[in-house]
Amino acid sequence: MGGVASRNQFKRGSVSAFRKGAWLATVGAAAAALFLLPFAIGAGEPGQIRFEEIAAKAGVRHVHRTRRFAGKSADVLRMFTSGGSSAAVGDYDNDGFDDLFVTNSDTGQPNRLFRNNGNLTFTDATESAGVAGGNDPLSIVADALWFDYDNDGWRDLLVARFGTPILYHNERNGKFRDVTQRSGLNKFANTIAVITFDYDNDGRLDLLFGNYFQPVNLLDLKTPKVLPNDLDNAVNGGGVSLWRNNGNGAFADVTQKAGFGKHTGWTLDMGHGDFDDDGFPDVYVAGDYGTDRIFFNNGNGTFRDATETAIGFDTKKGMNAEVADYDNDGRLDVYVTNITDEYMKECNMLWHNNGDGTFTDVAKETGTCDTLWGWAAKFADFDNDGWLDLFAVNGLRSAGKENYIPVLFQLIATPNADFSDVNNWPAIGDMTWSGYQKKKLFRNLAGHAFKETSGPAGVDNDLDGRGVGVADFDNDGRLDFYQTNADQPALLYRNLTDPAGHWIELKLTGTKSNRDAIGSRIVVRAGGQSWVREVNGGNGYSSQSTARVHFGLGALDKVDAVEIRWPSGRKETLSVPLDTISSIEEGKGVVAQ
Repeated sequence: MGGVASRNQFKRGSVSAFRKGAWLATVGAAAAALFLLPFAIGAGEPGQIRFEEIAAKAGVRHVHRTRRFAGKSADVLRMFTSGGSSAAVGDYDNDGFDDLFVTNSDTGQPNRLFRNNGNLTFTDATESAGVAGGNDPLSIVADALWFDYDNDGWRDLLVARFGTPILYHNERNGKFRDVTQRSGLNKFANTIAVITFDYDNDGRLDLLFGNYFQPVNLLDLKTPKVLPNDLDNAVNGGGVSLWRNNGNGAFADVTQKAGFGKHTGWTLDMGHGDFDDDGFPDVYVAGDYGTDRIFFNNGNGTFRDATETAIGFDTKKGMNAEVADYDNDGRLDVYVTNITDEYMKECNMLWHNNGDGTFTDVAKETGTCDTLWGWAAKFADFDNDGWLDLFAVNGLRSAGKENYIPVLFQLIATPNADFSDVNNWPAIGDMTWSGYQKKKLFRNLAGHAFKETSGPAGVDNDLDGRGVGVADFDNDGRLDFYQTNADQPALLYRNLTDPAGHWIELKLTGTKSNRDAIGSRIVVRAGGQSWVREVNGGNGYSSQSTARVHFGLGALDKVDAVEIRWPSGRKETLSVPLDTISSIEEGKGVVAQ
């Protein structure tokens, strides 16, 4: 999983030099002013970002297990399916504290539901909730998602699999009921990622599945030719599938009708956001073994593939699609991790939104190019200085001293090699493949550059990371995060940054819009500045972060206005207090928690 490069040199996305030159000129002209902003909004300057790892103490040191296969190519198939160590953050019991659902992948191994006790400890509620299952002999759990599909005010749970998904209905008493059969979600797919959003703004949350392999059961292979047919431009993957929420507990497959049917790449992740600010969610698809794609929402239930004009085609190994406004210009940008190791020198992509339907890759210029063998990456303002920082996990397989890359290169260098045949790939055994890599934490330097600071922050572990779930688990206004790892224990990092700036957190509830308020756009104005966020439904590889919207405000002592555009189209302006979690209901404003 994650891919290897071919003998051909990588192509860059077809973004014009003129666009990048214009972006650099703008940054250069504003650099002096931008440099002063942290001091203008910070408490002097916020302290060094710092974390403490507390997973064992908190009771969430879950050890993930990848699926083990039988036969000659067992270890190769295991490697290609090792991406399913996922975490989903959500307050399933409505007690005001975010809980954790964490996946497993090996046969019979249970997923885990950890209920937040409110004191930075968690209780394993898996058995009583009834959500342990999914890893049967012919299915592999790969991702999970909290979403209130029936708008009853209680988050339900979707478990995505290499197989068919499982939908659990929240029974409001700490227990869940399997409603998969009634839901209509019965189409087999090798799903590695799932996100939720209301693509047609009808008030009901829909589902977009990202499918890695084509729909063949890897646990009951009929042919060995299941791997990518090209290392640069593979077209034999699973693509994506869009399921529309009918509002009666059932979903309908609208992939073809919506315009996603022609995409047959090896999808690893998707991210949604309103890139053109027209009130409808758009989609970025991160593709392994070939180009990423961007789809703009036409507002009539269909999407158009704008890849060629918006970002250009690439041959990289897209692993993560994170959406946020990193430079506070009011437009949503996209961060994609790729692979940079001793053989592949791909560089990540930080797509700066130009505001005209095009994006410019500024990863090199901002210092966010290299996260080694990248997986999940999440933006979050960890020091509350008003600028979104970035944490990225990495590492494919940490094992013995022998390196798999030189062995694999013999296949890559073979003329006319059939890469799709799993039997042609050399055995991995106990070899390491891009392992023991230290994680990356980039501190945002006023939107024009980032500084890598994982060591001083205490988050430079070298485990084989996969997902990152960001949340304020103790409700203290500082964002913490949970890191999942493949075949290794998960980590929980508590944020200890001190001093940190002022903050607000907003918990939105839709009425005419979907209950989770996913797709809502929030603009906060304070001290002559503004910040934009959107409520998202699972952006970031193998993880879902909190549904609360967090804003760091530095030394600013009041919020001038909070402006919300709900998915229904309703617009509201209100005020909220500093350093507080505020609950906001569509049409009613701030309400009691």
